[in-house]
Amino acid sequence: MSFPSDLEIAYGANLRPISEIAVENGLEQDEVIPFGPTKAKVHLDSLKRIASNPMGKYVDVTAITPTPLGEGKTTTTVGLTQGLGTLGHQAISAIRQPSMGPTFGIKGGAAGGGYSQVVPMDEFNLHLTGDIHAITAAHNLVSAAIDARWYHERRLSDEQMEALDLERLRIDIFNTSWRRVLDVNDRALRNVIVGLGGRLDGRPRETGFDITVASELMAILALVDGDSYTSALRNLRERCGRVVIGYSKYKKPITLDDLDVAGAVTVLMKDTLHPTLMQTIEGQAAFVHAGPFANIAHGNSSILADRIALHLGDYVVTESGFGADMGMEKFMDIKCRVSGLKPDCVVLVATVRALKTHGGGPKVVAGRDLDSAYTEENLPLLEAGMANLQSHIATAKSYGVPVVVAINRFPTDTRREHDLIKQMAEAAGAYAAVTSEHHAKGGDGARELAEAVVDASNEESTFDYLYPLDQPIKAKIETIAKEVYGAADVEYSATANSQIAEFEKSGFGYLPICMAKTHLSISHDPALKGAPSGFTIPVREVRASVGAGFIYPLLGEMRTMPGLGTKPAYMNVDIDDNGNVVGLF
Repeated sequence: MSFPSDLEIAYGANLRPISEIAVENGLEQDEVIPFGPTKAKVHLDSLKRIASNPMGKYVDVTAITPTPLGEGKTTTTVGLTQGLGTLGHQAISAIRQPSMGPTFGIKGGAAGGGYSQVVPMDEFNLHLTGDIHAITAAHNLVSAAIDARWYHERRLSDEQMEALDLERLRIDIFNTSWRRVLDVNDRALRNVIVGLGGRLDGRPRETGFDITVASELMAILALVDGDSYTSALRNLRERCGRVVIGYSKYKKPITLDDLDVAGAVTVLMKDTLHPTLMQTIEGQAAFVHAGPFANIAHGNSSILADRIALHLGDYVVTESGFGADMGMEKFMDIKCRVSGLKPDCVVLVATVRALKTHGGGPKVVAGRDLDSAYTEENLPLLEAGMANLQSHIATAKSYGVPVVVAINRFPTDTRREHDLIKQMAEAAGAYAAVTSEHHAKGGDGARELAEAVVDASNEESTFDYLYPLDQPIKAKIETIAKEVYGAADVEYSATANSQIAEFEKSGFGYLPICMAKTHLSISHDPALKGAPSGFTIPVREVRASVGAGFIYPLLGEMRTMPGLGTKPAYMNVDIDDNGNVVGLF
């Protein structure tokens, strides 16, 4: 008997009206904004009513360093939520909205898989409730405003500017960091020239496109906080106004307030503040809200969704992008610092296959059969890769939070391989290490994981941040580089030194650090596997997302507009005669 496909499972799910899910989780009818029968936005004013409810336990799901084999982090997030449900707990997932760029590029769907999915998966992976489109429009309005101001300031006299009540900003277009965005992978748009055609078509200049989820406005959405729609809207407006798009010719930061566009940007984004409510395949609530990149941004879903969920559920299971050195570190030092919320437990996802790649296993090539090293028992190779897991356990424990290792089981795994992981993980300080079969069995398959998370969450947490904000920018960078990445030293380019000095002079030195680096290694170098040490991290450039509220050093080349491969995922996407979307897995 063959195992049903993710598609068959998703479309065979017994979907309940989203209004039932909302009421079952403590929301009232007038707090729900329906978007059809299967998804809805939850109005932020619900916080005023539910704020007196006790707070649930706060669980962050992270992983070892990602590999081409995948670790199943989202599947584990959903499976754990379902597993907690089998124990009788009111559990809620809180995850990011996926970008359609990777969905149609290499990743396919991001709703989980097997019997641990957010459904309906096609709505989850595509337009959802339009938040990404609103951010695309808002971001590109800023881009248009920059070029318009630069164009008109050149042609208008001081008297004309004064008559229009416009300050002459004197934008230094060569010191402007704001580009345009699109929610599609398209390498041809990474570098473009705009303003060609003639005098009435603008001023020619080089610029480019990023993917929408790399926009600072997306990072802002995920970090907006408040106890009602009014207070969150005020926070959104303040953050948009603080966004720095570049500098004047006199080295003065230019903000969206200076451009008089922050108000319009807030108007375009106002409805994005309400989180989207969906459901797991077993009927638990799932909040889907915001989708910032996990390399140049913080890679976590929104504070607002978490805050609502924590007042509704016994457990809230959220997910951080990439490994513990990336999304989890930023969850702790940026997201939790802004919200004041403290995690009760970290779940660290690992697989036998992925650990073998960190142990030096054969190269994995997409479309080719896996080498037998990954499909047959190989304890020495597995043990060699355990250094990566142990490093991530140490990072999570450094925040004073209990760590549960979730071994995402694959059919080719052996009991001895799982026993080795459990033994070495617990020796490294993990609270527990358990095997989870949520993909094949749903909540029942995650029951043991859920029990371990309940036990760990009841332990006393001594949560604290990695560094204080009043440290100089370089001190904060070096703390992360040495304590999380294992670096021996940090080396700054002349450009980075100049930028750091400028940011501190401008009053931005108090901001937390959001390191922009490869996700394929704990270090800055994707070729360094396992748990490297003794290396020097080069900081080539440092940028500021003042509206979002962080400084991001660039440790190497960062691609903010992905490209499409030879055989992109969109080639598998189609629609059948019944109107069902196929190929999004």
